[in-house]
Amino acid sequence: MPQPAEEPFGERVRAAIGRTGPLCVGVDPSPAMLARFGLADGVEGVRAFGEACVTALQGVVAALKPQVAFFERHGAAGMSAYEALVAAGREAGLLVIADAKRGDVGSTTEAYADAWFRGPLAADAVTATPYVGAGALTPMVEGARATRRGLIVLATSSNPEGSALQRARMPDGTTVEGSILASIARWNAEELGEGARGRLGSVGAVVGATGGDPPEGLGRLAGVVLSPGIGAQGATVADVARRFDDCAPGSVLPAVSRELLRRGPRGLRDAASRLRDELAAALG
Repeated sequence: MPQPAEEPFGERVRAAIGRTGPLCVGVDPSPAMLARFGLADGVEGVRAFGEACVTALQGVVAALKPQVAFFERHGAAGMSAYEALVAAGREAGLLVIADAKRGDVGSTTEAYADAWFRGPLAADAVTATPYVGAGALTPMVEGARATRRGLIVLATSSNPEGSALQRARMPDGTTVEGSILASIARWNAEELGEGARGRLGSVGAVVGATGGDPPEGLGRLAGVVLSPGIGAQGATVADVARRFDDCAPGSVLPAVSRELLRRGPRGLRDAASRLRDELAAALG
């Protein structure tokens, strides 16, 4: 297991964006995408898919985001393929974000922290859901800080069905998504301290690129913003620029999966390069 990094996850993302530009590509070995790559829907196909993505995207993007569900569907052998992808991504100099959306309460959250920050499943970061209460994620927050890995908390999803819940108003008038972002900002402030203005901490947020005005408090996050929704879900590069205009430089990491993966292994690298350059220009 790699030793904890010197810098918080947010600062490592900022450095990666500085090297390669602001793009994260989802690694989603669904049956449809395996077929696009000419691979069978089985463990060997999943493993080969991950290898092809690493080869195509090394030096082109800042991060990979394997969707853990597509590995889990193949059982223990599928998770072995996931671990191989994490190792290959790390060897290639790519950050790897495990899109697992874990979250629960009590000892279960502590077990998730052990699994995703200290155990063999650990990537550079993992996504989590706060919808049993943001405070329940405390063991995962502490695990991220201790290992300098990232915890990326779902605040605003890119699917329209989530907006009714995420934009609902709490008794104090704050939206649910705004309350989650406030918790993230507080966790990062505690980690970084008063003398670290402008730095990015270990906890980030998933904020979809779809939708209208940005969520309340997004500019005060002091963490990474992982933003899905470009392409297949309807958001554009211009939407990203408008929605995240108030975010810190080097903190926004758009995540694209189907729109790029459908190009297959031969077209993936060039398509990712073009989109990365468009995003870099739009985000300044």
